[in-house]
Amino acid sequence: MIKETTGQITLIPENIPEELTERPQWVCWRYEMRDDKLTKVPSNPHTGDYASSTDLLTWSAFEAAVDAFRASKGFYSGIGFVFSSADSYTGIDIDNCRDPLTGEIVEWAKEILNRVQGGYIEASPSGTGLHIIVRGTVRGGGMRKGPVEMYSRGRFFTVTGRVL
Repeated sequence: MIKETTGQITLIPENIPEELTERPQWVCWRYEMRDDKLTKVPSNPHTGDYASSTDLLTWSAFEAAVDAFRASKGFYSGIGFVFSSADSYTGIDIDNCRDPLTGEIVEWAKEILNRVQGGYIEASPSGTGLHIIVRGTVRGGGMRKGPVEMYSRGRFFTVTGRVL
């Protein structure tokens, strides 16, 4: 197993499902301060410029994103998958629901996990949240309710390969 680490983030590329890695919807990402908040910003793996979650010309193949992350010597913090209207995937982001040391998940998040069938579930870069990728769509492309967000287009999710 190969682990790529930058700070608190561990990337385990071989754990990411092949059905996702075959799609050319990958970006790198890095932390950036915006309005006094640390934000995850998508980057074009080929140029280092900002990537757009709606412009496929700024995305790349999975291997290109992994290679750019590895070669960046800390410039990139990780890789991410872009949700597009051209695919059948939805991402569910659950914040502040997991103890990063023990892996224990709070009860309300367990209830969400119990409803998800056949999805890919991993720990977020901080280890305190969960990212789930399933087949399906979200009416209107996305929604947010408290610590839970769901998107099926126009967004990217960081991907760690730290499978639960």
